[in-house]
Amino acid sequence: MTAIFARPAYHEALTRLTDRHLLRDLAYVDGRWVAGAGGSSFQVTDPTSSATLAWVASLGAEETSAAIDAATAAFPAWRAKLPQERAAILREWCRLMLAAKEDLALLMTLEQGKPLAESHGEIDYAASFIEWYAEEGKRVNAESVTSHLLGAEMIVRREALGVVGVVTPWNFPSAMVTRKVGAALAAGCTVVAHPSSETPLSALALAELAERAGIPAGVFNVVTGDAATIVGRLCEDTQVRAMSFTGSTEVGRLIATQCAPTMKRLVMELGGHAPLIIFDDADIDRAADIAIAAKFATSGQDCLAANRIFVQRPILDAFNAAFARRIAALRVGDGLAEGVDIGPLMHERAVMKVEAQVKDALDKGARLLAGGERHKAGPLFFEPTLITDVPADAAIMREETFGPVAAVTAFDTEEEVVARANDTEYGLVAYVVTENGARQMRLGRALEYGMVAINRVKITGGPIPFGGWKQSGVGREGSRHGIEAFTELKYLCIDTTA
Repeated sequence: MTAIFARPAYHEALTRLTDRHLLRDLAYVDGRWVAGAGGSSFQVTDPTSSATLAWVASLGAEETSAAIDAATAAFPAWRAKLPQERAAILREWCRLMLAAKEDLALLMTLEQGKPLAESHGEIDYAASFIEWYAEEGKRVNAESVTSHLLGAEMIVRREALGVVGVVTPWNFPSAMVTRKVGAALAAGCTVVAHPSSETPLSALALAELAERAGIPAGVFNVVTGDAATIVGRLCEDTQVRAMSFTGSTEVGRLIATQCAPTMKRLVMELGGHAPLIIFDDADIDRAADIAIAAKFATSGQDCLAANRIFVQRPILDAFNAAFARRIAALRVGDGLAEGVDIGPLMHERAVMKVEAQVKDALDKGARLLAGGERHKAGPLFFEPTLITDVPADAAIMREETFGPVAAVTAFDTEEEVVARANDTEYGLVAYVVTENGARQMRLGRALEYGMVAINRVKITGGPIPFGGWKQSGVGREGSRHGIEAFTELKYLCIDTTA
């Protein structure tokens, strides 16, 4: 295993790893750790310093096909296990994840950059999906149908779909794996997963723990390397019965197109452009706290981030003042440092995008109240930023941001703000802050989003159906709907006249 940690601080941080075997740089296929053809590999860097963290095996189409074949071969035996047997293995995987939380969080912060406290929270969140689906797999029940035919009994049952291709993003490198894989495995499916090449270490560490938990060879495979090659192969192989993807709407459309010839089941959690609507009956301080949590978690690199903040005009100035004070207090720096709130963005493209969005908004008449520039902490850091009076035609009001920039604009009436909030191709989540109970119910119905959070930010977890409307996705993850996505309905009609 090869790993390079060029910065002294990271040498020191790695001494905190209690289990060095969780740092993996080979792919995991059919229960074996495998290298790329000819030893090919790709570089994983620390976004805080741009230092090299590791060189990870880069697999191609041939190795991906081998992983698909392994998952296909493992499927009959895994499907045949009793749900209780699969549940026992998944619970052990969950237990091992929680026992290794410190190490897993450390690896996540090193490769993704988010503050260590957020990484700890993500490991808890990731493990919760395994725990949830370990139990939910026992409740995939058959149902009887009232017969419309004489002498016939009718049963409808759900059966495991088959091999599932899983493609996960860099912003939540553990939770997006477990939310998909936990559901698929609990349903009796086998998985070939491709993590983002920017954050593969978290997924490989999960594979190490999955092996220790007793997940059989071939049931869970992690294929690292070039996304176009690996995902293209998953899409075209007829043995892969479903594709589960989290990422941009643009890439989701491409995957859907590639899957069309083989008629795969699709589960997609795509882009978001969440509105946060604050009415004038809201408590200003509470609203500002909600705005901080909804906008700046994961440095704003979250599809759930509140990108468009609509504030009713009578409280606009007071809200901006309270919000600006909180933004100024956010601490920017290395995610391993104590008390850091905002880490680096993932890559230079992300920084350039937020720079362009801020400039565009200011050029069109918006006012800068905080931040607005790259941060001195390093080339991939951007100051927590607040711009207000942002016009509707500004790019930041039309495009997903994925950075620590809050865009605020005023509104006057409920009808107006609902229309403006719905005026987007996205429909993942919306946030509402109001003390008016009737308005809460009206907004809950009127907003064209798969999820609506009222007077709070944290709403996700194993029991809820996570997903969006319109261009924000297809299907749901979490809840019983998440496991049903990896099952196929079978209808039995049994003659009882003999």
